[in-house]
Amino acid sequence: MKRPRALPTIALAGLIAGILDITSAFVIAEIKGTGSIRMLQGIASGLLGQRSFEGGMTTAGLGLAIHFLIAFTAAAVFYAASRKFSSLTQHAVVSGLLYGIAVYIFMYWMVVPLAFPNPRHSMSRDVTAVIIHIVLIGLPIALIVRHYSTPRLRLS
Repeated sequence: MKRPRALPTIALAGLIAGILDITSAFVIAEIKGTGSIRMLQGIASGLLGQRSFEGGMTTAGLGLAIHFLIAFTAAAVFYAASRKFSSLTQHAVVSGLLYGIAVYIFMYWMVVPLAFPNPRHSMSRDVTAVIIHIVLIGLPIALIVRHYSTPRLRLS
């Protein structure tokens, strides 16, 4: 039986979840008329404040880097938890759905309020965010971790 390799598994899970999530954010930003660059600068503004919106592509790039750091961290946390609780990979679909909700709660009810003291919530925005976190973050991370954690049968 081959042992799972942590870094490649975390890297792939974080990359896939990050790409799926940022793509949905780009689509939503375009629909709202915000634009992708301003949306990425908004992510960076959690660190830099309002001056992030004056930094052009540099602060947009920082926002993209922060976004992927968060995605890789989410993948690493799930991977580490799955080493302690094998049920997370045995029931990857359910655990992925629940993990997506947990990531949403952590991001929107803990991280965002620290960066933006008066975040605006609405039912439609929150429902959309929960669905995105479940389907595009939690589920892919859980399924990728399961894929690389499950022993494969060898055919001789």
